[in-house]
Amino acid sequence: MTRPRLYAGYCLDLDGTVYLGDELLPGAAETVRELRESGARVVFVTNKPLHTGAEYAAKLTSLGIPTPAEDVVTAVDALVHYLAARHPGERVLAIAEEVVTRRLADEGFAVVADPAEADLVVVAFDRTFSYAKLHAGFRAVRERGAPIVATNPDPYCPTPEGGLPDCAAMLAALEACTGASAEAIVGKPSRLMAEAVAARLRVPADDVAFVGDRIDTDVAMGREFGAAGILVLTGATSAAAVAGHDVEPDFVLDGIGQLLPARERGAHP
Repeated sequence: MTRPRLYAGYCLDLDGTVYLGDELLPGAAETVRELRESGARVVFVTNKPLHTGAEYAAKLTSLGIPTPAEDVVTAVDALVHYLAARHPGERVLAIAEEVVTRRLADEGFAVVADPAEADLVVVAFDRTFSYAKLHAGFRAVRERGAPIVATNPDPYCPTPEGGLPDCAAMLAALEACTGASAEAIVGKPSRLMAEAVAARLRVPADDVAFVGDRIDTDVAMGREFGAAGILVLTGATSAAAVAGHDVEPDFVLDGIGQLLPARERGAHP
């Protein structure tokens, strides 16, 4: 198997790439440590809006990968930037968990529960999704003409138990009943997410590798960024799914432990 070269910057997905559930995937801690020791800049990027960047950083640190909060970019970061630019001062009805609504409120957005007061609807990965939330979103879109903005396009999130329905499922329900389509999906692989990552990496795009377990988000965002897209087969994508895909990864690895060139581990080429 051909391994990638050493890059100046790395954008690493979390679920299915660095860890699965509460366990690091094989080679993750060693690989990140060696990348950092080589002088590479490493940031972690996730579409999963269930925790803050600081909480993800704390989890990585507890698992053996010391990480400051500023080295984690989430889809909610991209959401905040998008709403500030396109919908400043507007009232938000959120089909989302409390961590998202709290962040929006902290950023100065008015988060409302009454669809009659909503200027737009935000949809995120929501384990508290309910008919009441769907009905409120339906009314805001149908009666108020509120646009829809979603955090990420993932259909499910990989877990040790097999996965959880993700934002795409909640979004599909709202789009199906309203006949409307999302105005924007701001997480990976959107340009908005790529720009948020670029601001943290501060490395030329042609010397960056985007590493993740999904072709449609991780590898595709690498291409959007003008960087390398590296797929790992430890999460949502199987080897069989790679063939014939519209987006071709630059490298396909069994796991993050194969990310470094062999010579970086002291082995012969």
